[in-house]
Amino acid sequence: LVPLLAAGALKVSQDPGEVTVTAGDGVALGCCVLANEPWDLLRMEWVKDAGHKVLCATRLHPATPLPCSNCTPRLCLAWHPPCATLSLHQVHGDDAGNYLCWVTLEI
Repeated sequence: LVPLLAAGALKVSQDPGEVTVTAGDGVALGCCVLANEPWDLLRMEWVKDAGHKVLCATRLHPATPLPCSNCTPRLCLAWHPPCATLSLHQVHGDDAGNYLCWVTLEI
């Protein structure tokens, strides 16, 4: 995981920076969005290994929480403003890699 600082008025940070998980366990990856100006809608995508595979994508509103929404049977995305959590259940060996939270403000 690599923190990302976008140009302008939007800051996106990920936590934890790096994590090791045992096969069969679960893991939660956090992504917080801070903006200097109000926003109405953003698109969040979680990608694996430099964007070659989009794992989960959704549109989020700044003040509307989203309970855990299943992206796949093992992936769940929750939004508790200003942070989102991608939860991966029952980790497999092929889940190893770099995960990135990609955020785009929509106008």
